[in-house]
Amino acid sequence: MPAETATRPHAPRLRHTDRPRRGQRYPTFMRWVRKSHGWIGLWGAALGLLFGFSGIWLNHRAVLKLPPFSQQRINGQIELPGPAPASAAEMQAWLQAALGLAGPANAVRIEPARPVAWADKAASPAADTPAHAHDAPLMQPEHWVFSFGGPQALVQADYWRGNHSVGVTTTRSGLVGTLTNMHKGTGMPLAWILLVDTLAGSLILLSVSGVLLWMQTNPRRMAGAAIAGTSLALTLGLALARF
Repeated sequence: MPAETATRPHAPRLRHTDRPRRGQRYPTFMRWVRKSHGWIGLWGAALGLLFGFSGIWLNHRAVLKLPPFSQQRINGQIELPGPAPASAAEMQAWLQAALGLAGPANAVRIEPARPVAWADKAASPAADTPAHAHDAPLMQPEHWVFSFGGPQALVQADYWRGNHSVGVTTTRSGLVGTLTNMHKGTGMPLAWILLVDTLAGSLILLSVSGVLLWMQTNPRRMAGAAIAGTSLALTLGLALARF
């Protein structure tokens, strides 16, 4: 009697329609883009309003004159002790104590000594002038500039090495002036600069994700491409134009 052959159940074949399609990843990606677009926009909403308002005022500051928010600038001189501070670091510490400022300088600019720009090197020497007197050009002394304070009140000290006094300019800003100083980063710490960098990156991501979302939801892609191309051409044209 022939032995009964054991029958094994055959595994169902994977049909073509059951395989993961590459196109199925696209809706998942777009859902991620939509969520990211919303969260990134929420992160930069407050800073976007600040930069938008101050940017409009800066762009039209010659026309939009707002007297209640104008800046107040006071110029003065402060005598140096004897002997005067020998280095920029010593000068910074002395200015902070002499002016009663809470923190050190936000920025220090040191311009080295150099020949004066208005020196006429082509002028012929006088007959009774020694020749070696014209070998060394007339030099402009070393220049130190210190910036203290923040966007609301900025103190700038200007010192030419060898002088017996320091020029001090105090600028106090109102609401609009403070916002524009924050826009430009005037007197702002490193943390603010890094925060603004995150806003700049957010604007890049919002631009890219906005274009992707528009392409998915709007069938008029040719019209969108025409608008984007016109905007890009106009921007490049104005940037490269010579007025």
